[in-house]
Amino acid sequence: MTVVILTYNEEKLIEKAIQSALQCTSHVLVVDSGSTDQTTTIAKELGATVVYRKWDDDFSAQRNFALQHVTTQWVLYLDADEFINQELAEEIRRVTSQEQPFYSYEIVRRAFAFGKRFKHGSMRPDKVQRLFPRDAVTWINKVHERPETNLAVKTLKGYADHYTYTSWEQYWNKFNHYTSIWAEDAYKRGKKGSYLSAFGHATYGFIKITFLDKGILDGWLGLVMCCNHFMYTLMKYVKLVGLDKR
Repeated sequence: MTVVILTYNEEKLIEKAIQSALQCTSHVLVVDSGSTDQTTTIAKELGATVVYRKWDDDFSAQRNFALQHVTTQWVLYLDADEFINQELAEEIRRVTSQEQPFYSYEIVRRAFAFGKRFKHGSMRPDKVQRLFPRDAVTWINKVHERPETNLAVKTLKGYADHYTYTSWEQYWNKFNHYTSIWAEDAYKRGKKGSYLSAFGHATYGFIKITFLDKGILDGWLGLVMCCNHFMYTLMKYVKLVGLDKR
């Protein structure tokens, strides 16, 4: 099995990420998009294979590109800020050693941001499909990408800790970047929007995250993240309207 990690200037996290991946396999592939820090140097020193693909605002393209360099039967995708626990590592080793039938496997993630573990709202624990037979997956969508596979899905035991944000500058940079990518991709696919629909989507999202998904139970910081979710949803649709009015 090969673990694929996408990177760009991740020198603070890459060592821990690779050490986490090495719990499962000795094959670690880093797909770097042009880091200017020590990310690739550290990765190579730890025995990872490093390949380069120029960043073009397309996360799916990065993940699909990685498949060209995977020679093992199985591939596991981890981000540089995701670290698996021992139970999940053992589960991954177990299922990848089995014979057919094959499945697509999802992992449980626990989110941490600004030094706090979140249990509700937009940051609540989630499940993401990350482990596949190499020839059975294709990734779609430029941002908030998702895998396409015909395999049945199973959930692995254990979890991965996901350390998302450490500073508000990092948060707002990603906020601006992701909303722009989403709007541009939606516009190219012919999606239309209006200021009224933008407000409607954002309002519904806020109510769902704050009350139905109980984001308010994560305290004041949880409420801040719910408000930010409102702004995130509003902004991506407002940017779509802006593109449509050019």
